[in-house]
Amino acid sequence: MFKTKKSQVRIRSTHFGALMLTAGVIVGIAIGGVGGVIAVSSSSSKIVACANKTTGAMRYSTSGRCTKTETKVSWNLAGTNGTAGAKGETGTAGTNGTNGTNGTNGTNATVAITQLSTCGVGGTSLCKVGAVGPGSGFIFFVDYNDQYTGFDYLEAAPSSCEGTGKQWSSDTTNSLVAVTGWAGRAVGAGKANSAAMIASGATSYVGDRSGAAFFAEASTCGLKDDWFLGSLGEMKLMSDNLQGVGGFAAGGYWSSSESSANGAWYQGFDFGAQFSAGKVNVVYVRPVRAF
Repeated sequence: MFKTKKSQVRIRSTHFGALMLTAGVIVGIAIGGVGGVIAVSSSSSKIVACANKTTGAMRYSTSGRCTKTETKVSWNLAGTNGTAGAKGETGTAGTNGTNGTNGTNGTNATVAITQLSTCGVGGTSLCKVGAVGPGSGFIFFVDYNDQYTGFDYLEAAPSSCEGTGKQWSSDTTNSLVAVTGWAGRAVGAGKANSAAMIASGATSYVGDRSGAAFFAEASTCGLKDDWFLGSLGEMKLMSDNLQGVGGFAAGGYWSSSESSANGAWYQGFDFGAQFSAGKVNVVYVRPVRAF
């Protein structure tokens, strides 16, 4: 607590002592010669005192205003914002997320039959449709999906081994069960059909050298002796796959497939259609071999 007396040295004009205000500290201010006490908390409330310009005596102003003869002194004013601090260090990078699981690869397509390098002159090229086969003819079918038993390729004989004006059979009453119906027309049935045709004609057909099956089976074209008369399905493949190749006539070629007791099927190589005709009719014969 400060007291003022006339004998004490007075603080003159606007020069007065600074008072430190701290939270919870009680500061005594002499007001007009009478002792007074101001309790100051740690809050940020503004405190205003008025200092007499002549005597330097101060008083606490509850209204925050001073007279013209006084100088206004304030505490707890907000100071100017300080300079921004330096930028902090960059934080550690976060952990990368887990990669997604790759999808399962699809199954590669497979080809059951690998093309053999036994075709062409000298057997140095692949056996594919249109290639020259081992019997000097032309490959017209490749069993890529391994559907057939006993062979992978079908070869048509060259035009030099073609038969012209051949009857299917001169026996118009001989019905061969093995070569009729859908089974007798199927791809892969030609070899068995030819064997059945020859075997059934013990009394007439075997001696009929004008017959289509006998002509095909007797061929040794290309030094091969496994030729036969193709089934209707095989002759259809020959017609479809060897268009423009093989020197075929614009006419019909016998198949080894029967249509009835006195009729058989032939394949048209002009328009690609199949027809049934009497066994005594004469059309072309193009032998087939399987390997």
